[in-house]
Amino acid sequence: MKVAKLLYKNREWKLERNDENLNYENVQLVLAYGARKIIEDTSFFTMLKEKFPQAEIALSSSSGEIFSNEVYDDTVAVTMISFEKAYLKTSQIDITDFPDSYEAGRVLVNQLSQEDLRWVFIMSDGSSVNGSQLVEGLNSGRSADVLITGGLAGDGDHFEKTVVGLNAAPEPNKIVAIGFYGNNLELSHSSYGGWESFGLEKTVTKSHHNVLYEIDKKNALELYKKYLGKYAEGLPGSALLFPLSLTSDNHPYPVVRTILSVNENDDTMVFAGDIPEGSKVRFMKANIDRLIDAAHDAATRCLENYNEKPKMAIIISCVGRKLVLGDRTAEEVDMVRDVLGTDTIITGFYSYGEISPLRPFDNCVLHNQTITITTLNEITQNGN
Repeated sequence: MKVAKLLYKNREWKLERNDENLNYENVQLVLAYGARKIIEDTSFFTMLKEKFPQAEIALSSSSGEIFSNEVYDDTVAVTMISFEKAYLKTSQIDITDFPDSYEAGRVLVNQLSQEDLRWVFIMSDGSSVNGSQLVEGLNSGRSADVLITGGLAGDGDHFEKTVVGLNAAPEPNKIVAIGFYGNNLELSHSSYGGWESFGLEKTVTKSHHNVLYEIDKKNALELYKKYLGKYAEGLPGSALLFPLSLTSDNHPYPVVRTILSVNENDDTMVFAGDIPEGSKVRFMKANIDRLIDAAHDAATRCLENYNEKPKMAIIISCVGRKLVLGDRTAEEVDMVRDVLGTDTIITGFYSYGEISPLRPFDNCVLHNQTITITTLNEITQNGN
């Protein structure tokens, strides 16, 4: 297995890491995450295709690009992968062709052959897709030993439009699945938040999918504003500082939900994932040091199943973390590098939602406000 990466900025290739002299003409897979205005330009995809003529090329808009231990904006981070024995299969759908996101996820994963499948990496539109329903659909077709991770595309802090594409210039409404095949693939994953819960646990008494109406039979928005205090004046932007922790029959372990918008006319709150009636919620707040420590914990968890350091690590972290951390954003990536070491190729992006199991190789879950990491090695007779 060989991995290399490039950073595209200001219309040219600015940075490169290619320790093993990977031949770009023979690359099998290209992952490109970047600013929407760059990657949705057809000329950018054409340039990638000319540079990597044999590769499957998957692109996603992002809210920040991870390259080594730095975080960039208005760039494209490009990762190139070739395997010795493992192989790939890809699938893409358009969400508008399906009645809901559940069915889209079910069909997407079923389009991949299940024989020898080890890992499915998802790159999904982050604006029109219901991430909670998507992961339920993905899980419905998942074999017990198959890992599913990935993320929802971002659009900086604009929240206007997200785009994803497979072997073409990316567009809205697309969802891409990349299947990794072979018994010689060594995988690990983790997902951590680092947010602090406060206040008493409460019950969701009225909701519809990702729209929240009542908590403990009280107007949810009024209750939320009460907890926010002075920060309520900054809604919906300030909601990124105060997500909800949620547990339910489907999620016995806490997951984090971020508020996307509030509707003052009908006093409702719209979240990035579903908030089922009967689920338990607690308010959360940011602690900068704990957010950064969570990155360390996530990277450490990834190493538990490895005899050697992984060849590659894909970080998908939430745009909410990036907005909260501000100038300290790169510290969480630096934490990961410190744990994994400089030999591991680190790449990834900031997203509108993260997809990863809560427990080792369990069903995948939609997360918000977390840092998720997936690591990969190809084990051969000669080693990595």
